This record gives sequence, structure tokens and C-alpha cells, in this order.
Amino acid sequence: MQWKKGRRSDNVEDVRDQQGGGGGGMRIGGGKGLSLMAVVVIVGIGLLTGQDPLQILGQLSGQLTEQSSPQVAQQPGHAPPANDQQADFVRAILGDTEDTWRQVFQQSGRTYKDPTLVLFRGQVSSACGFATAASGPFYCPADQKVYLDMSFFQEMAQRFKAAGDFAQAYVIAHEVGHHVQTLLGVSAKMQAARQQGRRMEGDGGLLVRQELQADCLAGVWANLAQKRHDWLEPGDIESALNAATAIGDDRLQQQSQGRVMPDSFTHGTSAQRVRWFKAGFANGNINQCDTFSAARL
Repeated sequence: MQWKKGRRSDNVEDVRDQQGGGGGGMRIGGGKGLSLMAVVVIVGIGLLTGQDPLQILGQLSGQLTEQSSPQVAQQPGHAPPANDQQADFVRAILGDTEDTWRQVFQQSGRTYKDPTLVLFRGQVSSACGFATAASGPFYCPADQKVYLDMSFFQEMAQRFKAAGDFAQAYVIAHEVGHHVQTLLGVSAKMQAARQQGRRMEGDGGLLVRQELQADCLAGVWANLAQKRHDWLEPGDIESALNAATAIGDDRLQQQSQGRVMPDSFTHGTSAQRVRWFKAGFANGNINQCDTFSAARL
């Protein structure tokens, strides 16, 4: 992927050098970090017992952090160093999502508000609560920020065999897709559904439909960005599809628990994630991303 063609965003905030960063995620016992697989197991247990898995993770991370280090208020971040190539990549991809979604929103008579992307290391505080690198990249609608610990990209390559610049760009574009959902009112509807007691998890559930829509929106971005830059190289699309496959609910559950539990799905199967990314990439049309009305995911 010739990502250097992308315009650099000024909306990247770097907090990696703040005290409390570099912890490598939640700490247990002898100082080993809680891996992404362990988080998946905890989420599965929470769903099976009827507890909110995010609450469990939040309580656990808070308890572990309190035991291992004093709480330190997070200070405002700064721009990434000019010589940091990884951060430069993030700025290029984020900048191009800004250009893409500004154009799409303008065509429909709307105004796109750029999100902020926060680079952190180990752990971070957001308007949605405390999080660690083990939780993976996430978007917080409360502050309209994307949070990214770039060690996730190393884990994608090493543990899930999902390497490549475009695979990483897909991850960023997926999280920006959640921001698009916030601006379009989807996130507010999801929150209302949760407050009404509607079931969110499970195969075909609202959470799965929300995540698959973000995959489709990432595909829309990829299509429109390719038309502008012609920056994709042989193997790039395959690397993104491989990343989508690697982080499907069914594959993660099979790897971590030895079995698949559709009732606890939150993001969709590998096949579903690939299908909806392809749906967005096929023609770059946001209207093809209505996962909430789709009879077949």
C-alpha cells in the first residue's frame, strides 16, 4: 500500500509518553499482561453468566491498576514526533478517512466532524472509562475519539497472521466507521435499545449488526480512497480480508475456548466480517451498509 500518498491528519493526539503508559495492558501476578485471548475468555464468561462483560473488564482493570500503580490523571496529548513512521502512517490513514467522509457527508447535505485519534501505550482513560492495550483499538462515542495502542498491529501480525499496511488501515477505518455511525445517529439508537433492555449480543444481534456496518463503512472508505490515490498494491485487499477473518467471533472463540458460542457473538463471524467489508468496497456506496435491515448477515 502506497500510504504516503495520503494527507496527514492534524487530529492525532499522542499520550504514549505519559506516566502509566508502557504497562503492556492489565497486570496479573508475576507481571504478565492480560492478552487479547484472555479478554475474549472473560467476555465469554460474562455473557454466559448474564453480566455485562465491559463492566467486568472495567472493574478488573481498575482493581489491577490500583494494586500495581497509583492513579495518575491523563494530561492533554501532543502531536506525534515527526520522525515516527508508525505515527506518520496513522496520520496518513486518518487524514484520508477525513477527506473521504467529508466528501460523502457533503454530497448528502451533511457536515462531517473529524474525530480525534489518541495514540496510547499500555493503558488510557477515555470518556467511556479506563481501557488497556489488551482491549484492542476502540472508539468512544462520548468524546468522539478513536484509541489505538499500536502494539495491536504487532499482535495481529504475530498471533493472527494478519500483517500488512492495508490490514492496519482497515482496523483504523473500522473504528472511524463507528464515528460515522455516531454522526448518523446509529450509536444513539444503540444506546436507547440497551436502555430499553433489548438483547444486544448474539448471532444477528444489534451489536453484531453495528460492528458489521462499521466493517462495511471501512470498505466504502477503501473504495473511494483507491479511486483518488490508486494506492493499493497486489495482496493489499487480501491482507484486509485476512485481518477481518482473524478477528471474527467464531475464530477467536475457537482459538481461546475450543468451541464457538453464537449466543455470545458481539462482532460477527469471520465470513460475515469479510462479506460486509466486500459489500462496502464493491461500489463505495454507504447505502449498501444497512446491516440493521439485512435478513442475511
